[in-house]
Amino acid sequence: MPPRPRLLPLSAALASVIASLLALPAQGQTLNGLYEAARGYDATYQGARAQYEANVARAAQAKAGILPAVGLTAGVTRTDLEIDTLTGNSRGTTPRDFNTQNVGINATQPLYRPANWATYEQGKRQADIAQAVLTLAEQDLIVRVSQAYFDVLASQDSLALVRAQKVAVAEQLASAKRNFEVGTSTITDSREAQARYDLVIAQEIAAENDLQVKKIVLDQLVGVPGSVPVPLAVPVVLPTAMPADINAWVAQANDVHPAIRQARLGLDVAGLEVQKAQAGHKPTLDANLGYNVTRNPTGTSTSAVGTRVNATTVGVTFNLPLFAGFATENRIKETLALEDQSRSVLDGTQRSVAQATRAAYLGLVSGAGQVKALEAAEASSQSALDANKLGYQVGVRINIDVLNSQSQLFQTKRDLAQARYNVLLGNLKLRQANGTLTTDDMNAINATLASNGNVPAVPAAITSTPDRAVPYVPVTPPSIPVIPPVPVQPFNPPAPTMPTAPVPPVILNPPVR
Repeated sequence: MPPRPRLLPLSAALASVIASLLALPAQGQTLNGLYEAARGYDATYQGARAQYEANVARAAQAKAGILPAVGLTAGVTRTDLEIDTLTGNSRGTTPRDFNTQNVGINATQPLYRPANWATYEQGKRQADIAQAVLTLAEQDLIVRVSQAYFDVLASQDSLALVRAQKVAVAEQLASAKRNFEVGTSTITDSREAQARYDLVIAQEIAAENDLQVKKIVLDQLVGVPGSVPVPLAVPVVLPTAMPADINAWVAQANDVHPAIRQARLGLDVAGLEVQKAQAGHKPTLDANLGYNVTRNPTGTSTSAVGTRVNATTVGVTFNLPLFAGFATENRIKETLALEDQSRSVLDGTQRSVAQATRAAYLGLVSGAGQVKALEAAEASSQSALDANKLGYQVGVRINIDVLNSQSQLFQTKRDLAQARYNVLLGNLKLRQANGTLTTDDMNAINATLASNGNVPAVPAAITSTPDRAVPYVPVTPPSIPVIPPVPVQPFNPPAPTMPTAPVPPVILNPPVR
């Protein structure tokens, strides 16, 4: 039996693909750069910043209740009178017209208003709540940008691996057809390789579409058309989560998480609302100061002499509510119930944050374990593929064994790449879950990217001839070696012959009943 032609090792095919990738660098954007672009473009984050500014301005309004109120008044009036004399010798109607001009400035300073002081304290806490909400929006933006960033990288890796798998399957198809021509294999090997190649073509189309969709999502998020993320540096170094204690992460979340801080401040606001309601039974005391000028150039209704009155007033106003139809009592009951509600919200927020932190930590630990397991699986899959290729060459393995080994290896590589991205995102999501995520954490992830900023291009698609011959790669050095087309022998097996039914037996002298 003539020896089987030697197959191109998968490692050599991958090396050729990697060489073609590195030969066409493009300048890309880092994670930090795209995050800064998203801060000035993302509509959700811009809305959160506008809401923060509005909440801060609203909180500052509460200070007006403890500061003096000063007002300036001025007015001019004209009065037309008709004075009817009913008794005496000069009975009749006497017309009297005069003008009144006044201007004044008055100020009121609250001296004792418990409700105003409670409102002022609420305003300060409302400003802190606004800051906590903005912090949550910033953390959410970091995670959304990172998710979109690594989704694009994962799609690029998937497309590159699918195209590399297509090269390997095409080479296997060419080998199967050559072996069939020389009589060392059956047509089944060619058909199996052709079917696997067609399947990879479908996977390539899906991977290309997925990459385009992921790029659209990233561009819409950061506002940079045609953004090109920088890939991970080689070798990939994944950061570890420290401390390696789940309880420490939960305890830290309970102390600093913005959502828990927001709930605690909400409880304080509810307590101050109770004080405002209870102030409905308390008196108020205000200081008043005013200076008013009233001028009547043509006199008044009782005098025909022009006058001007300058009046300075200083006083204190005391007010004590006695009865308001039980409105104050019912208001107190309402605020006490709302305070209990805020306390329940705080408890629920603490439990949710603790649960999310534990889940994120366990997910990160599991992801790191998956990376190690997939790295070992990648090496094992490569060894299995090499063994199957050797077995195929010596005749102890068939073509489908080699194709299955190739599929397993490329699937493992895709899973490994995705697992690495999940670990990087898991670090950010863990810190988001316990409320400590900052741009410094994103900088640590950004440090794992390629430092030169060059982005390898995705390998070009392999075309095929219309008559379904062996696929070839266009000559674009450096690239994957061209696989020459091999003529396909027509597969026209004879039609199966249907067996004829046997002649029924002849029964002689049937028994008489």
